Amino acid sequence: MSPVQLFLEYSIVGIASGGIYALIALGIIVIYKSSRTFNFAMGEMMMLSAYFFYAAAVTFALGPVLGVIVALICSIVIALVIERVAIRPMLGRPFISVVMVTFGVGSIIRGVVGMVWGPSDLQIPAILSRSPVMLGDIFVPGKTARGFAIAVVIVVALIAYLRYSRAGVALRATAASAITAYSMGINVRNVIAFAWVIAAVTGCISGILMANINSLTPHLGLVALNVLAVVILGGMGSIS
Repeated sequence: MSPVQLFLEYSIVGIASGGIYALIALGIIVIYKSSRTFNFAMGEMMMLSAYFFYAAAVTFALGPVLGVIVALICSIVIALVIERVAIRPMLGRPFISVVMVTFGVGSIIRGVVGMVWGPSDLQIPAILSRSPVMLGDIFVPGKTARGFAIAVVIVVALIAYLRYSRAGVALRATAASAITAYSMGINVRNVIAFAWVIAAVTGCISGILMANINSLTPHLGLVALNVLAVVILGGMGSIS
């Protein structure tokens, strides 16, 4: 393989991985835009979702399809509990206080995962085909390529939903100005909870995809810190 082909192959694989990172970033951004909260527990939420999938699909032998559904439901419930119990009481408090709460939530999740599933890596049922994708002479691992396709479809669908649905309009109005949104009759607290639901969905799907491409490990959530750093350095963007 020539150096040019090798460069193109690594570049395409990097771009494909970026699709899943974009899915994680979307969850981080909607929470920040709705409540000005950096969710440093996003990685742990993502990792926990992958363990929910493992428990449903393997431990309870429900299979991959039901495993994804169960993982999504459990992830949404956990996200709503976090928002209601840990985040909502902190709204209006100093920024650093809310950030430290998300750090604490992440630590709790890591501890629970360690106690329940242990430190060893686990293999989850394959939901992505291993068959490689050939772009001319360029080899792209099948799981990475298909994970990218799934992530892109979900990102586009969520962006369209946020743009055209009533809930999306309320979220974008809150992102522009929570005070103005409140004066217009929008229930800002419900909007913030809705943002956490979106983050739960994006985190769950990205966690399952990442665990399927690599393996399920307690360190799976570390990738979200890289995404968070890129999002902060590159700007939080806008959904308004």
